[in-house]
Amino acid sequence: MAQVVLENIYKSFPLRQGEQGKEANTLAENVSPIADRPSSNSVLRRINLTVEDGEFMVLVGPSGCGKSTLLRSIAGLEVLTAGNIWVGDRLVNDLPPKDRDIAMVFQNYALYPHLTVYDNLAFGLRRSEREKEEGRRKKEAEIGKKVEGRKGKIQGEEGSIHKGEKIRNKVEEVINYLASHSFKNPLIYPLFEDFLGGATRKLPPGLRYLSEREKAVGKRVREVAELLQIESLLNRLPKQLSGGQKQRVALGRAMARNPEVFLMDEPLSNLDAKLRAETRSQIVQLQRQLGTTTIYVTHDQTEAMTMGDRIAIMNRGQLQQVAQPLELYNKPANLFVAEFIGSPAMNFLSVEFSAPLLISHPQFRFTLPDIWAKSLQQYDGRGLILGIRPEHLSINPPATKNLSVQVEIVEALGHETYLGVCLTDAPAVRMQVRVPPERSIRVGEELWLAIAHDKIHLFDPDTELAIFPR
Repeated sequence: MAQVVLENIYKSFPLRQGEQGKEANTLAENVSPIADRPSSNSVLRRINLTVEDGEFMVLVGPSGCGKSTLLRSIAGLEVLTAGNIWVGDRLVNDLPPKDRDIAMVFQNYALYPHLTVYDNLAFGLRRSEREKEEGRRKKEAEIGKKVEGRKGKIQGEEGSIHKGEKIRNKVEEVINYLASHSFKNPLIYPLFEDFLGGATRKLPPGLRYLSEREKAVGKRVREVAELLQIESLLNRLPKQLSGGQKQRVALGRAMARNPEVFLMDEPLSNLDAKLRAETRSQIVQLQRQLGTTTIYVTHDQTEAMTMGDRIAIMNRGQLQQVAQPLELYNKPANLFVAEFIGSPAMNFLSVEFSAPLLISHPQFRFTLPDIWAKSLQQYDGRGLILGIRPEHLSINPPATKNLSVQVEIVEALGHETYLGVCLTDAPAVRMQVRVPPERSIRVGEELWLAIAHDKIHLFDPDTELAIFPR
């Protein structure tokens, strides 16, 4: 397990012929360590983020905001334009994906269709075990060369061995080995094991040859299958699996390698609503059980709120806010975060502020609590944006401080009811309201809504930054 640190990450793609650069490029020119050229399109800008060891971090944002590009950059599938990526104490910018000790679960699962579930889970393990063994043999060979000393140097093409000759030499080594029945040669024995394992793989279990390496792989595969409750699926092909089963196999393939970091790119987007709710709770439980640092990408803010230890909200290639779920909900840093987090979304109204604490709108006026006095001193006589969530509006009798609205839509969900309303004197201004299910409401009905004054949010209309009471 390891901490992941992103330092000042930038990523740009070259523009295609006739394509206009994003407006964001103009902003990036003032801050980027490398000037954005007219021929490039800036996708990630000034990304600074630390994911703690064992943390479940969720990257969330609208489609096209750069979250998948950031995930692919961490995995090594995209080359950074600028910045550094640290995994633990290793700078991994120049490491290929296979050397970063990172496992990624893709949106489309990317299972091998011709391999069984068992072989899909074992694929990465077999490769990593083989690489470890080859590295160990190479190290032993290097030590042997140092002991024996170098007998000469091979120069030019004279000392090179033709590819066909190399293959014939290997075959002769295997034949000599079989003839001598010597099981002590560390260079030939693995070849013999691979040959026997491949030749007997499709035979009944009792007749298969299993090397020590394959036994270790099988043990790990069964541990992961038991953890994910897919032991009965090990002999099936991917085409014989449901969407939820495929998702668990993809997750298991990543888990089997026991990497330092898990990366997940919208793995639940192909599942139906019920299965998505079940699977996301399973993923959270598995992550807590394994304690592996996890970065999870989604555009679904419900997934983000229910799964993440912390959430990083992105928009137009930049981080907007990084915080715990309830902090994002109760203290959004700006207008975008306030609108993005929460279902239904927050309502916004343009209001005027007059010192010391008066909020005015053509349809209502009220006095703010005293805790706002210090924060709003500089806004006397200026406009503000007032935000209020649907659940913080309630049906009340007519009053100067309340809003007069007309009901346009009624959505009865059983446990609660959502209303789509418009202001009586300004039909173009629409709002959403959450009311108790016991209240019977008809389309076209006129209501008066009271605002919970202790639950309002205020934003600067110029910077769109939140103003907090102090």
